[in-house]
Amino acid sequence: MIGQSTVLAAEFPPSVEDFYLPSILPWGAHDSYWFTKVTFLIWVAVAAIIIFFLVSYRKPQLVPTKKQWMAESAYGFVRNNIAVEMIGPRGVAFAPYLTTLFMFILLNNFFGIVPLVQISPNSHIAFPAILAVISYFMFIIVGIRHHGFFKYFKTALIPPAPWFILPLLIPIEFFSNFMVRPFSLAVRLFANMFAGHMLLLVFTLGGFAMISSNVWFTPFSIVSWLMTIALTLLEFLVICLQAYVFTVLTASYVQGALADEH
Repeated sequence: MIGQSTVLAAEFPPSVEDFYLPSILPWGAHDSYWFTKVTFLIWVAVAAIIIFFLVSYRKPQLVPTKKQWMAESAYGFVRNNIAVEMIGPRGVAFAPYLTTLFMFILLNNFFGIVPLVQISPNSHIAFPAILAVISYFMFIIVGIRHHGFFKYFKTALIPPAPWFILPLLIPIEFFSNFMVRPFSLAVRLFANMFAGHMLLLVFTLGGFAMISSNVWFTPFSIVSWLMTIALTLLEFLVICLQAYVFTVLTASYVQGALADEH
């Protein structure tokens, strides 16, 4: 099997098609994409987060257990360093959502460096796009509930500027606040996870391809695999950073929606 894999890697280099995974169900068409490895990982992430917090807080104690301490630390980090830091005292109300968002993105990103899994659901644009749309509608609804419909859009679209320049600024504000934000949220997360997965794939399979084509390329194969290890460590930092950035930006958009001035 390993020999066949190396030959296939040499003849068929990695491409975007590697992201279109076949169905993992034993029935139905093999090219059915509705339940693939990526879909399965999403369900695993959801189940793991729910079970982790339910088990951790099943019997809360004054002196926390290790599980309770880990759960409280995760929630406290997001509440204090993201929600309250970005939104202010009102950010406590958004801490549960932001914590869920952070943990969900972090765990799904982490799948990208787990041996035998090695792909993040967020390397498919659909999943970051859905998360961006949820955050997008959330900050709009929060702004409307806080200000009222007309006042919110007036605050969001009309900056304090001379009247004669407003016809130019209003379309820019609309494009920036209501078009670029969800797009940038989704693409930033997707692009980083996609690029990281492709780099690991190229260096891993590249090592097999070189060693299978010519035994004299063995030193280059070893260098390629060492690069894979180094890139895996770098990817771990990117995984954590992207979960943090997505959550921070969501909190900043909520803060902007609650702000009384432009």
